[in-house]
Parts: sequence; C-alpha cells; structure tokens
Amino acid sequence: MRKHCLSIATRVLHKRTFHALPISNQFVITPEIKYAIQNQGPVVALESTIISHGMPYPQNVETAKSVETIVRDQGAIPATIALLNGKIHIGLTDHELEYLGKVGRKAQKSSRRDLSMVLSQKKTGATTVASTMILARAAGIPIFVTGGIGGVHRGAEQSFDISADLTELGKTPISVVCAGVKSILDIPKTLEYLETQGVTVATLHNQSKRFPAFYTPDSGIDSPYHIDNTLDAAKSILANHQLELNSGIVFAVPIPNESAADVKSIQNAIDTAISEARSKRITGKEETPFLLKRIAELTKGESLAANIALVKNNAKIGSQIAVHLSELKKM
Repeated sequence: MRKHCLSIATRVLHKRTFHALPISNQFVITPEIKYAIQNQGPVVALESTIISHGMPYPQNVETAKSVETIVRDQGAIPATIALLNGKIHIGLTDHELEYLGKVGRKAQKSSRRDLSMVLSQKKTGATTVASTMILARAAGIPIFVTGGIGGVHRGAEQSFDISADLTELGKTPISVVCAGVKSILDIPKTLEYLETQGVTVATLHNQSKRFPAFYTPDSGIDSPYHIDNTLDAAKSILANHQLELNSGIVFAVPIPNESAADVKSIQNAIDTAISEARSKRITGKEETPFLLKRIAELTKGESLAANIALVKNNAKIGSQIAVHLSELKKM
C-alpha cells in the first residue's frame, strides 16, 4: 500500500514538474543535451530563423557560434533548433549551422502552422519564436533566448497582422529572454495583446522598469513587472511551472547603452523601411526579414551591430537564469 501511494505521489510530482513530452523521442537530440535534460541541467534553446533570415552570411553563422560559446561560458548548454531532412533537430553541429547560414532565406521560415508541412516534405526549416517554443517545450527545455519577439504589426487594426509568437506565449510554458519586441512593430498594442493572452512580462534590469525597444533600451513604456536579477527570474519560472499555468514569460532585457543604436537614426530608418514595404506590398512572414535587412542598409550596419550585441547579451542573461533554475530544481 505504501509503495502504491509513493508511486502515485511520484507521478503527481512528475506531472507538476516541467519535463519532456513523449513526442521528443522522435527528435534528433545531441547526447550532451539529452543527458542535461534528463538530469535537469541548464539548457538554453535557440531559434534558427535568426540565422537564416535575420542576418546575412557569414555574420549569421559567426553570431550563432558566438552565442553558443557565451551560453557555455555561463555554465549552460546551447540547443539551437531547426528542421532538417524531415527531422526535428535539438542541437546543431558546426556543419549544420554552416549549412543553415549558407542556405539563408531558401530555408522555410517555420512557425506553428508550417511545422507539419515542412517536416512531411522534408524541407529545411528555420524555427521562429513560436515554433522554437513548441519544440523546446516538447524536448523539456524551459528557457529560450532570442533577439526579439514578434508582435502586433503597425496598422494591425486594418490588416489583423499579429505574430503567432504572441498566441504561442499564451499557451506554451516557455520563458523567453529577449530585447523586447522588434521596434518595427506596435509596442503598446503588443503589450496589450500579451496581457490579454495572460503572458507575464517583466523587464530584467537592475534599475529600469522600461520595456526595451530592441535596438534601443527604452520604448517609453513601463513593463508590468520589474526583476533586477537572474535568480529572481528563475524563481518566477519555477513558480509558473508549479502552478501549471501553461503560459509563457517574457523577460525583456534592455540592450546595453554602449551597444544601443542612435534613437533618431533608427526611427528614421524604420519609418522609411515600413513605407517601402507598404509601397511594395510586402506583408505577412516576408515583412519582418525585409524590414530588418532594409533598416541595416539604411543605418549602414548600425542596426545589425546592435542586433548582434543584444542577442549576445540576451544569451548571457538567459544562460544565467537557466543555471539558477537548474539549481533550484535540484534543491
């Protein structure tokens, strides 16, 4: 009888603990990552669209490798996620990173709606924020680092163009460490939409509560919550899992001042790029890559340098959170 009760208690505890789903047995997971997941070690998920669509070659591959190195330097294990030859890969080799970087935009930008098609047709798929969340959750990786999340597009009251990232955050218990919402989007409406989805949003900074604007540290809007250290961030993730909220958390990390772009030049470039996108009727999933590329051109590389810097900073912060969360789970 006692053994039976202990068995039930163990199953209940397992249910209340963030863990891998059975479907992950079909994933191609590197041995290092698989061992860490099984032993509640610190693993950080990384998307692959930032490699294929977010930056030009070879900066994309160089940045991806640098980010993985930063994650390791903080004591965590990087897990870049992509779709290759009809398989979901959790963790990529240097050769696979190079391949994805060179393929670039020929890779299918794959969100939730695209996963089944890309896999069944054995295409090369680069994961977005939404699909990385889905696959990281299935693999049992609770923390995901990226540059910036998608959001409500400007003019969404007419176009209804709202990123699937936001709805995914409302139903998938992954904590996303980012530099806020890409500043090409409507930040106030995005925060309102996240509130509607029940997503916790907190600025992670030792002083400011301001929600960052991707290339710059201050959007002029306060986040609903403010956390000043990575340990408290990890504690909030653990509480989210224990409550079985099944929703995500956004940790908005302002880009360091020394790496931030000039506010005026960035805003002018954004306005110009958006105007060009409208005149060329570029919409949907093609709009964001076009805008980022055009802004980089208009700022003569200033925005790209800021993008690379903020991704690296997010990797450092996210990895520290992952290490703390791993330690908390083992207490």
